[in-house]
Amino acid sequence: MGVLYALVARGTVVLAEFTGTTTNASTIAKQILEKIPGNNDTHVSYSQDRYIFHVKRTDGLTVLCMADDTAGRRIPFAFLEEIHQRFVRTYGRAVLSAQAYGMNDEFSRVLSQQMEYYSNDPNADRINRLKGEMSQVRNVMIENIDKVLDRGDRLELLVDKAANMQGNTIRFRKQARRFRSTVWWKNVKLMIALIVILLVIVYAVMAFVCHGPALPSCF
Repeated sequence: MGVLYALVARGTVVLAEFTGTTTNASTIAKQILEKIPGNNDTHVSYSQDRYIFHVKRTDGLTVLCMADDTAGRRIPFAFLEEIHQRFVRTYGRAVLSAQAYGMNDEFSRVLSQQMEYYSNDPNADRINRLKGEMSQVRNVMIENIDKVLDRGDRLELLVDKAANMQGNTIRFRKQARRFRSTVWWKNVKLMIALIVILLVIVYAVMAFVCHGPALPSCF
């Protein structure tokens, strides 16, 4: 049996749909669209008699399918992922402003073809299992790379901090040497000035005692 019905919607606006059986799947699907809680991405399934409605919503775009309960979950959700990728790749930003059933004439054929493939081709399950394994490996690799990059950023940050501290230390030492040199020169100049003033005072006293600048009475 496999996948029997599928649609693509923006919110509650159906952009394309296809059914391979005479059921009320379209009515139930639209009711589900109205009752999906919140606006966050979601992967959820709803049961209706012996049928399961599987829903995948990503970035505001909802892909929904109805499958027989014997189909499990892996194949229907692989089908939804494939449809989502094809729809976004085909229409891009036009999805944001398209009218109801605006892509139905063209994309309903894609829905029909993919429903046939995922329902009847035995390779679909093997490909989906391989895709799942590859996705898991990719996710692990991305996680590990993120950790390495994060650790690299931290190491770089520590190196930068160490370099800054070393630079600050060197600048502090240079400033301290300049300060000591400035203080030393001020002390030298002060001592010279005091010596000069002392000599001037001594000379003035001797000139007064010796009755003249040439100190005549003292020599």
